[in-house]
Amino acid sequence: MSAVRVIPLQAGDCLNLAAITERGAPWRLQAYPAGFSLLLHPVHGPVLFDTGYGESVVQAMRRWPGVLYGLVTPVRLHLQATARAQLAVMGFAPQDVQHIIVSHLHADHVGGLRDFPHATFHLDRAAYEPLRALRGLKAVRRAFLPEALPADFEARARWLPFQAAPPDLAPFAQVADVFGDGSVWAVPLPGHAPGMVGLLVPEAQGLSVLAADAAWSVRAAREARPPHPLARAAFFDPSQEEASGAQLRAFLQAHPHARVHVSHDAPEGWR
Repeated sequence: MSAVRVIPLQAGDCLNLAAITERGAPWRLQAYPAGFSLLLHPVHGPVLFDTGYGESVVQAMRRWPGVLYGLVTPVRLHLQATARAQLAVMGFAPQDVQHIIVSHLHADHVGGLRDFPHATFHLDRAAYEPLRALRGLKAVRRAFLPEALPADFEARARWLPFQAAPPDLAPFAQVADVFGDGSVWAVPLPGHAPGMVGLLVPEAQGLSVLAADAAWSVRAAREARPPHPLARAAFFDPSQEEASGAQLRAFLQAHPHARVHVSHDAPEGWR
């Protein structure tokens, strides 16, 4: 079987202060991409890792209390920049996407789920359980907009089957073989959000590490560059987030030639 190919993309962006995302950075407004990835799988075709923003998020922000999400995190999205629109340009129809791996349920990662009505959603059950009952202000407080999820989300969800990790994936203690063929491995990176996962994808050129929001930048994924305490206050579990970041850095130190992608920074090239 040939290797999976990872194509990093983005669907919209949001505005935030640079000093919030990295301690010591200037207090200036900066745009952060809502990154997602297209995985071209030799068996399963186009597979998505998240979707970035989508029309469902834009609509939710026009109503209370979703308007608060837009005030705290201003969002910019052109309809031709959604995951669905970008895949259409590449020749993929919505029904061609049969699998979406969801890193976590923040609005900038699941905003396009409704655009793919035939997809199965692969995620950690721990990402959903703490949020499933939240509505209104409690949901917005967690950057969760329930309107972004399809009505049949639970029926289409498949919980990742975590098991003991092989020694070569240390320091990760658990991994999930998403498709059961060793082509895509999910690893737990909780803390920023409950049950957040990243992906390890062996490509033809080498290993790609898709780290979601385990770091705000590629540099912070490789080095200890913590965000401002104000950002940490918004994390689901700050101590978990710190531990996940340390695991990620240790893994990248053990695999220095791996290509790392994080959701809110420009994609890294091959080292």
